Amino acid sequence: MGAAAAQALSIAVAILPVLALLALLKFLDSFKLVRFPVILRMIAAGGCAGLIAYLINGYLLSATAMELHSYSRYVAPVIEELLKASVLVYLFGRHRVGFLVDAAILGFAVGAGFAVIENSYLLFNAQMQLGVWIVRGFGTAVMHGGVTAIFAILTMAAIERREALTPVTCLPGIAAATLIHSAYNHVFFSPVLSALGIFVFMPPFMIWVFSRSNETLTGWMELDFDADVDLLQQLNSHEFRATHVGQYLRALGERFDGMTLADMLCYLRIYTELSLRAKGAMMMRELDVVAPPDPALAGMFAEMRALEKSVGKTALLALAPLVNTNRRDRWHLGQLEAELGGT
Repeated sequence: MGAAAAQALSIAVAILPVLALLALLKFLDSFKLVRFPVILRMIAAGGCAGLIAYLINGYLLSATAMELHSYSRYVAPVIEELLKASVLVYLFGRHRVGFLVDAAILGFAVGAGFAVIENSYLLFNAQMQLGVWIVRGFGTAVMHGGVTAIFAILTMAAIERREALTPVTCLPGIAAATLIHSAYNHVFFSPVLSALGIFVFMPPFMIWVFSRSNETLTGWMELDFDADVDLLQQLNSHEFRATHVGQYLRALGERFDGMTLADMLCYLRIYTELSLRAKGAMMMRELDVVAPPDPALAGMFAEMRALEKSVGKTALLALAPLVNTNRRDRWHLGQLEAELGGT
């Protein structure tokens, strides 16, 4: 085999396995929760984390004079997992993640980007045998993607329980990712067996996560869709004053003036209509039906934002029993709004 062919094969086995597994995860996303441009941005973000990790690790290795084996087992995993996790924490904080499925895909994409940068640097700066690149491509690279996905999954599960992003919700995920990374770097078994274990374990685990999350997602959509339809029917009813929503708003008349109540009613209607549109769009994507964005939606979102400012936080809190405003609902509205901008 010529030198050029050997180099091309090394590049393929070092980089393609983790990207192929990421493509498989995207294929399994039946609701199309994560768009391709977002995946590319997460790969780029993971690559940036890899570059920062290279600089930090190089500095600390020189400053501490630690042996490379000890550093790679006990220090590097902490730094690298914190850097990769920071990308996901930003997404969680902006309500860009709604379910375990998109958490897993986004986490794996960040880890894949990190691995691509790490292996690319070694490809052009180290002379290693093909067997080493096989281990790094099928083992180390997949490990980076997998442990970051595990962090995202565990953190998303903790956020769903607590309805809040805090250091406590992130701790189990970062601890699990760091421990698995450290254990892999210890090479308790041969490098080939370690790589094989990672490559055999990760795909079934991710598929199981996808299966469980899809069940949760389907159940949530059915319940919330029915609730939104019922709320909209009450708002449009000729007997609105006699409905549960009408009676609740009348009771709020003791706390808010008529103009504020009118704005609250408008906000409730627009929010519910947008919520129904967002869930409908998700259902259409599951059926592989892509409908062009409705131009009227941009105006509805703008009006909803204006009404949010107009009525104020106190009035919005008063509407909480009627409006689904948990993280998942904010996420799926964000998905619909992002589609309007093509992001």
